Amino acid sequence: MDFTFLSSTMITLLQAVPMTLLLFSLSIVSGGVLALVIVAMRVSGNPILMGFAKGYIFVFRGSPLLIQMFLIFYGLAQFSFIRYSFLWPFLREPVVCAILSLALCTAGYTAEIFRGGIRAVSPKEIEAARSIGMSRLLLVRRIIAPIAFRHALPAYSTEIVLMMKSTALASLVTVWEVTGVAQRLISHTYRTMEVFLCAAIIYLVLNFIILQGMALLEYSLSRHHRAIPPALKA
Repeated sequence: MDFTFLSSTMITLLQAVPMTLLLFSLSIVSGGVLALVIVAMRVSGNPILMGFAKGYIFVFRGSPLLIQMFLIFYGLAQFSFIRYSFLWPFLREPVVCAILSLALCTAGYTAEIFRGGIRAVSPKEIEAARSIGMSRLLLVRRIIAPIAFRHALPAYSTEIVLMMKSTALASLVTVWEVTGVAQRLISHTYRTMEVFLCAAIIYLVLNFIILQGMALLEYSLSRHHRAIPPALKA
C-alpha cells in the first residue's frame, strides 16, 4: 500500500462528496414528496387513482434503476416536443437527469413503505379520534401520519441508505460524484484497489452518519415505548 497515494486519492475523492450529497439530498426530498402523492392516490379509494399508483409502483420497483437512468438521460432527447420545450435546458443536464431518475425510483419504494406504515395504524385509534369529532385532515395530521411514520421509519432508513449507494450510478451518465471521480482516477493511474478502497471508506462514513441520524430520530419518536423508571411509577 502506497499511503502517500492513498492520502492524495482520499483528498481528491472528498472534493466530489458535495456532488454526491447534492444528488442524495435532492432525490430523497423530491422522491419523498412524490411518494406522499403516490401513497395518497394508493389509499384514496378511487379506482383510477389507485390503478395509476399501482402501475407507477410496479414500473419503478420492477425495473432496474440503471435502465431508468439511461432512458431518462438518453431517451428524452429523442422526443422533439421535449427538445423544444422550456424543460430542455434542465433535462439536458446530466445532474438533473440523475436526480430525476433517483427521485422517481425511490418514490415507488417509499410509497409502499409509507403505505405499510399506514396499514399498521390501529383501527381503534382512528375510531376513537372520529368519536370525538376529529376532521379528516386533523385525523391524518395528529393520528395517522405520526403513527404511520414511526412504523415506517426502520424500513425507510434502509431505503435512504440504498439511495446513498445508488448515487454511484450517476457516474454512468457523466456526473462526477465520488464513484465517477474514482473511475477517472483509475483510468489515469490503473490502481483500482487503492482508489476504490478510498471510495468505499467515504460511502461507509456517509452511511454511518445517516444511520446514526435515523437511529436518533427513531429514538426520539419512540419515547412512549421506553420503560418507565420504578421511581416514577411509585
